[in-house]
Amino acid sequence: MSDLSFEQAMQQLERIVVQLEQGELPLEKALEQFEEAVKLSRLSQQKLQQAEQKVSQLLQQQHGEQLGTFQTNNTDEDEA
Repeated sequence: MSDLSFEQAMQQLERIVVQLEQGELPLEKALEQFEEAVKLSRLSQQKLQQAEQKVSQLLQQQHGEQLGTFQTNNTDEDEA
């Protein structure tokens, strides 16, 4: 399951929700589907957190580059 993409996990989760909402599954099957949905939900949350961390790192790198450029400009002004 961990090899699913975020989009694939969400699609499966939506499919399970539709099945559960219809209320036509036997109790045991509904519980199995619910358990699967919980796993998919956790996986999706993990993938979102990983994406947020990546975006945060990229923004920090960009911010660092901007600070580097700003410091270089200040150094040029100090020398002038």
